[in-house]
Amino acid sequence: MTKIVRIDIDDAGLPPPTPEIEQERKVAIFDLLEDNSFAILPRPGEPAPDGPFTLNLAIRERRLVFDIRSEDGAPVVEFQLALGPFRQVVKDYFQICESYFDAVKTLPPSQIEAIDMARRGIHNEGARVLQDRLEGKAELDIDTARRLFTLICVLHFGG
Repeated sequence: MTKIVRIDIDDAGLPPPTPEIEQERKVAIFDLLEDNSFAILPRPGEPAPDGPFTLNLAIRERRLVFDIRSEDGAPVVEFQLALGPFRQVVKDYFQICESYFDAVKTLPPSQIEAIDMARRGIHNEGARVLQDRLEGKAELDIDTARRLFTLICVLHFGG
């Protein structure tokens, strides 16, 4: 497998991110670049594109755009995914995160742990949705999918 070595977030036309969202974005990008596994699957009759890759992630015309390029910036492939399949899981993820942050302030550790387990479960669900949407196009492990899902969330709700 190859990997992503650079990530750019194209948030043109979106509200400016809040400081909290900007911090989440930075952490997600750092974690993803530290450890990821991402390969472009070959088209019929063609070899698989070689990595490493750079990724420009954007939302354009209500579609999630993965603009994948070689390290030198040459275009490799672009995937456009409908946002619909992500909407509910992103909404659920933000709601459970809000509950988690509220719980940390007031609830005992056992209740915080239960909410955190639910948060992780929804995060995993989002990663699986992403893997399903990229099936036949790209291959990525669950940890890479989880980190990319975090970026999709902060891009989707960037304001």
